[in-house]
Amino acid sequence: METKNLATRYGLPALDWGAIRRDLDAGAIRVADGPGRVTCWLTSVDDDAAPHTNGIGAVWNDGAFWFVTGRTTRRGRNLARDPRCTLSVSTKEFDLVIEGEAEIVEDRATLEVLAALWRDEGWPCEVDESRTALTAPFSAPSAGGPPWHVFRIKANSANVVTAREPGGATTWTFDS
Repeated sequence: METKNLATRYGLPALDWGAIRRDLDAGAIRVADGPGRVTCWLTSVDDDAAPHTNGIGAVWNDGAFWFVTGRTTRRGRNLARDPRCTLSVSTKEFDLVIEGEAEIVEDRATLEVLAALWRDEGWPCEVDESRTALTAPFSAPSAGGPPWHVFRIKANSANVVTAREPGGATTWTFDS
């Protein structure tokens, strides 16, 4: 992993990716008010190379961000054609942007774990009959209709700006 300190002009040290991961593992994107989480923003690439951004209900689990969408949505079609994407989130402690590639996940055991996480946040989803996607009585309108497919973002890089003193900003590039 390569670390680039973006705050040297202010005499600040590079941030520690391990500390950011620990905050995410401890629930940094979950909040007590509202929907039980902060909104994440996913940007995919349209067929004309324009960015397309939507709010999503992502979860952090096992060192990665996970989200759902229907394959026929604009986001789903974009990711099928070009898996490159960014996920952005602003927590109490830091603003984070992950750049990477979205990989569809169809492993039933993994889907069961993720469905339980989303149920804990109030979305009553379950693994569908195909055992490769999720279903529920409802989802976000931008997710399209069921089944909803689960994607994992394989991070290539991360950029963090802290929201608390003393401050700091760092970019990490991850080994492939």
